[in-house]
Amino acid sequence: MEHYLIIARSITYAQRMQRALGKAGIRCRIFRAPRDLTSLGCAYAVELAPADLTAALQILRREHLDPV
Repeated sequence: MEHYLIIARSITYAQRMQRALGKAGIRCRIFRAPRDLTSLGCAYAVELAPADLTAALQILRREHLDPV
């Protein structure tokens, strides 16, 4: 299954993203970001379906939760 990853700078930031997306009805999950995707040591990824990407990015911008 295809999915998109939004990279967050920390677990706390990823949790805030997950909470904002969940309130909007967008299902997602968080996990440790793969090392080859980021140079940040403690980055996390928010995984979501391709159909939700545009809406998710709009929600995150509105909530001032900009991805890395």
